Amino acid sequence: MSSIRQNKIEGVIQEELSMFFQRNAREICLGAMVTVTIVRVTSDLSLARCYISIFAGPDKKEVLENIKINTGKIRGDVGKRLKNMRKIPELLFFIDDSLDYAMTIDELLKKK
Repeated sequence: MSSIRQNKIEGVIQEELSMFFQRNAREICLGAMVTVTIVRVTSDLSLARCYISIFAGPDKKEVLENIKINTGKIRGDVGKRLKNMRKIPELLFFIDDSLDYAMTIDELLKKK
């Protein structure tokens, strides 16, 4: 069960990451549209798991690899914006495939 502080930090990190991906879509996201769907921070605030959806652009895995390569730059930019936090959590990025999963289930239900 996450605390109120964790929830606030998750929301702020999600917002900052969304703005970062919007500003640097061409360089970091290879021209794809990237949205941050969920951010989960551990209880000790040392690690943030960031789930992203990737639309319209090159292969999703290629975009995810480029984001992982530039994680240091992303974390630095987020850290500059979150000046009130003493330590910025390490960022791990994953593809959020919940929309694909929902569409697959929807198609299976329509077949029946």
